[in-house]
Amino acid sequence: MNRKDALKKISGASLLPFLPNLAFSSETENTLLAGKVNHSVCKWCYSDIPLEEMCEKTQDFGITSIELLGPKEWPIVQKYGLNCAMGNPETFSLTEGFNDPSKHQELQEVYKEVIPQAAEAGLSKIICFSGNRNELSDEEGLENCAIGLDPLVKLAKLHGITLCMELLNSKIDHKDYQCDHTSWGAALAEKLGSEHFKLLYDIYHMQIMEGDVIRTIRDNQPYIAHYHTGGVPGRNEIDDTQELNYKAIMEAIVATGYDGFVAQEFIPKSDKPLDSLKKAVEICDV
Repeated sequence: MNRKDALKKISGASLLPFLPNLAFSSETENTLLAGKVNHSVCKWCYSDIPLEEMCEKTQDFGITSIELLGPKEWPIVQKYGLNCAMGNPETFSLTEGFNDPSKHQELQEVYKEVIPQAAEAGLSKIICFSGNRNELSDEEGLENCAIGLDPLVKLAKLHGITLCMELLNSKIDHKDYQCDHTSWGAALAEKLGSEHFKLLYDIYHMQIMEGDVIRTIRDNQPYIAHYHTGGVPGRNEIDDTQELNYKAIMEAIVATGYDGFVAQEFIPKSDKPLDSLKKAVEICDV
């Protein structure tokens, strides 16, 4: 199962398991952190672990948010004193998004419902997607997204919510996805002209599409409201088995003044997935 398939299922029924048999070692104990990075984790990467168990175990090593959850799941993480740093509607699509005018009414109805729900629940960010190109030019797609998002961004402002469009790679994982370069997302943010629309910069995806991660982050930080991790290639652990220097990337993010969350979004290959998550938190804690 890849992220696209899992995201379609994270709201509602339980995910199908796709990870190895779980084993938790004594290493998943409390870790002292530097405190400059707010640590989150995307639940879909740990589908074999029930959400409540995830809430209990991840706090031991510094996770303060579990994200990419729908409204029915927000109260569960909050019961454990955790945040949901990036929420999503109960139903959504990565491939059919705001670049398609025929989807605007449907999407606006969905987001007009979830935005006040998120505000009432104390969330601050909700994810959204451009959708696939389907032969649209970058200019057409950008204009369509701006038209479809404009009334929602205004609604989000009223409720103190920021809509975050995720940057995904269209080379490997999400063929034909339109918001696949930081410059395109930044241009959309400029066009909308609101602090209540920004980008979710997925480091894994943007390394695949454009590389030059640290400079891109520095140059586009005003447009970025959230970060995701993942090892390249493969979207697995972010340790020295992959090509990115995550400690240097985190230092660059902190240096921009960013004070939001960084969410681990890698699929563990280890048979001790929470140990992999603990190590990732340690790598990113600068």
